[in-house]
Amino acid sequence: MADYQKMYYILCDSASKALETLPETEENRVGRELLQKALYEAEELYIETAE
Repeated sequence: MADYQKMYYILCDSASKALETLPETEENRVGRELLQKALYEAEELYIETAE
């Protein structure tokens, strides 16, 4: 069976690290917003479906 908790952690940790290293410039604005939105949505879904 797939370890979704581990997959969630790996993906969210990497996205968070990418946001920390991605400069806050206008050129990166859309990419940063997409990553932040995806992290928020993943967290909400994870909380809603926690066993």
